[in-house]
Amino acid sequence: MPLITANDAAFAYDGQIVLSDVTFTVNQGDYICIVGENGSGKSTLMKGLLKLVPPARGEVRLGDGLSQDEIGYLPQQTLIQRDFPASVREVVESGIRSRRIFLTRGDKKRALDMLNLLEAGSLINRSFMELSGGQKQRVLLARALCATRKLLLMDEPTAGLDPVAAREMYKIIEKINREQGIAVIMISHDVQTAALFASHILHLQQTPLFWGTAAEYLETFPGRKFAGGVCDV
Repeated sequence: MPLITANDAAFAYDGQIVLSDVTFTVNQGDYICIVGENGSGKSTLMKGLLKLVPPARGEVRLGDGLSQDEIGYLPQQTLIQRDFPASVREVVESGIRSRRIFLTRGDKKRALDMLNLLEAGSLINRSFMELSGGQKQRVLLARALCATRKLLLMDEPTAGLDPVAAREMYKIIEKINREQGIAVIMISHDVQTAALFASHILHLQQTPLFWGTAAEYLETFPGRKFAGGVCDV
């Protein structure tokens, strides 16, 4: 049974439809990249999947026993996030505190386990504000992972990172998807790299919208135009 099913979903902003005819499914282990030009509705769709924006028509349905508070979410970094005055431990554990106030020993172990998974366990007692951009993004990803064992949503997780840190982040996300079996839905402007790692591509602002495997996408005109020659990372 799919984790998420979108059936002919449409979303509006200020009463105007900005995205329509969205149909796709997300299954366990999928790695889906949402791509498209600026203003194509990528962030609006992400909010729709998080149930922050209701569909103007159609539906977005959760399945396979997935509840809304079991979805891990990594938003685009803001200035507040980058300068958050807290320890790494506090930031990561806040991913669990969003569901309950008091943490168990198992909760604290999971927070450290997620940092270790991202090769960032040594940062646990550091100040979040003192970290590099790549380190901060790993910590925020560990926070998101504390909330889920099934589905991770990410909005431009490599935005603002230098090429080396961005490449490492893509490899970490692939590792989470492959080794943990966590389904990934990621918005990305880097279509070339997205097509290299993703199992499926959803390209918005096409008529009709493209939904299919990454290999199928690269055979289409939009795929050739936006992805170009796929390079190794």
